[in-house]
Formats: sequence, structure tokens, C-alpha cells
Amino acid sequence: MAKEEIIFPNNIRNIRLQNGMKMTELARQTKLSLSAVSKIEKGVRRLNQKQLLNICNILNCKLSDIFIKESDSVADQWETEIKSRLNDNEHSGLKIFGSGLRKIRQQSGKTIAQAAKDAGMTLSVYHKIEVGQREIYQNEIEPLAKAFSVNAEKLFDKIANMYKSGELTKQIDKVRERVKSVLVPGNPISDIDMHSGLYGAKLYDSARKKLVPVFGTPDKDHIHFKRNDKTMIVAPMTVEGRNDVYAVIPNAKRLGGFIPEKSYVFADASAKVSAGDLAVCLDKDFATMKPDDIAVAQIVSVHRDAKGKLYGKITGPDEKITGKTMHKVIMIIIE
Repeated sequence: MAKEEIIFPNNIRNIRLQNGMKMTELARQTKLSLSAVSKIEKGVRRLNQKQLLNICNILNCKLSDIFIKESDSVADQWETEIKSRLNDNEHSGLKIFGSGLRKIRQQSGKTIAQAAKDAGMTLSVYHKIEVGQREIYQNEIEPLAKAFSVNAEKLFDKIANMYKSGELTKQIDKVRERVKSVLVPGNPISDIDMHSGLYGAKLYDSARKKLVPVFGTPDKDHIHFKRNDKTMIVAPMTVEGRNDVYAVIPNAKRLGGFIPEKSYVFADASAKVSAGDLAVCLDKDFATMKPDDIAVAQIVSVHRDAKGKLYGKITGPDEKITGKTMHKVIMIIIE
């Protein structure tokens, strides 16, 4: 029996259990089926960027917490399970057949979609055969061979000859490298980073490039500011390479109503602040703040006094704010 290949080893189950949450509740909040959530936790189902970020928000964890690190207690368990599944599929001949079929398809110049259509299979079924996750039934062999203009006997002969000549070794070895995807991208288990091009790394990198941390939430008459990335949101602008962009949720009552309650204010810690700008003003030095340090923040309009010094002003009631740090507001998004 073929076993589904683990493509996304993760910490979701452990984090869910730590939060005292049942799988049924996670399924309800993610609007996914119980079966889908179970497969995600087992690492045999892909999820898209939006689903990944949604799960992080529901479980109140960092994006990096989802991905397995070498130091995690479950890393060895995942590695053992992945090796076991790969070996079972390879020793049953499914991995060899799938690698040979992939090689023949590539030589024919066909895409996976074209090959699946010509063989009368769904894309999902054909793909599972190529990666050695599904057996081939008797009535499927001839249509599969005809998709590449050969008969069944010729198809098996071609794959056998490729295997004997060593042509398939490289492809099978590539699959074995997925064992190393138990690690978070950038923290390889060996001297070679095997994450390049793997699903987990792509998902992590793609999501991370579009995320910014939420450092501030409203608290009475100010904003409770904490410099950590436990809460992340998708940025409405391109933030790749802009590591100093963050968001805060404004205290609408202190802003005279010109910024709605359900909104996010995005600031850039590296942008120059000038008179006339809006800014996030902190009572602490942002550069020296540690992740657990707490500061008081306000959204202010920036003014210049008679001596040329910048200061902030807030309404509701009017108040002059002289903080230690001011960061330029670059965008306001209303939910």
C-alpha cells in the first residue's frame, strides 16, 4: 500500500494542543473540513499562504513557530516518519516507477496536465503516481503507456533500463532530500541548505515577504506598544526588503475621529519624518527596545516649533507629545 508523502512537516498539532484547542474547533475556525485539518497536521496536505497565515492568527503563534526546527523535540520523529514513508514507497517499486514515468514525460516535452489528460486520469491521480504515492491498477497501465505512444511492455522496459543505467538515481535522491524539510528555512541540518525549491521553504518565504508585525494595540487613551512579531498581518503594499515597516491599531478616541477604529496604521521606522506628516510617537527609544519591552505610543500630527524641533500633537483633547521616537506613517488601511 502506497503511503502519502509528507510534504509539509509542521508544529500545528503541538501548538493546537498547547492552546487546549480541539481539532474540530480549528477546522471550524479555518472553515476547512476535519479531514483536511487532520492531513495538514500530518504533513501530507498542502495549504496555501492565506490558510497558513489564518492558522497562525487562530493559534496566536508566529509564522516561524509552525515550521520544524532542528532543536524541536518532534524533529527526530518527523525525520523518521518521512524516511519510513519514502523507503516503503521506494522498496515497493512505486518510487522507481514514478521517477521513470516523470523522466519519460520530461523527454516527451509534455506537462503533467497534458500527460494526465492523455492517460485519462485526473491531475491529482497522475501526480501521485509520478511521486510514488499511488499504485497503478491493471486497467490504467495501457492508457498510461499510450499517453507516451508505447505499449505497456515497452513502458516497463524503458523504466527498467533507466533504473539499471542509473538515470533515475538522481531523481530518487532528490526525493530523499525532502527529509531535510523538517527544518525551518535557513536552518539546515547539514552544511548544505536543502530547502531551496522545496514546498515548505517556498511557502515560508512567500508568506514572510508579505507580512508585517503588529506592534501596537489600543489601550485606554494610548497605544500599548510591544516590539515583537507574534502577531502578523499581510501588508497592503510591497514590503520585500523593507524590514522596518510595522503596523499598529490606533486608539480612535484620541484622534478626533479622523482615523476609524477598525483600521491599521502602517509606519516605517527608517523613513524620515517631516512637519506635516502623521507619525507613531513612542515614549521609548525604538532602537534599544527588546522584544518584551513595553512602550506607550500615540498617532500624532508632526509639527515644528520656533527652534526648528519636531514634536507631535494629538487631538481629543489637544495635547503636545514629545516622545523619544517618531516613525512616519506611510499608509492607513480601513478594514
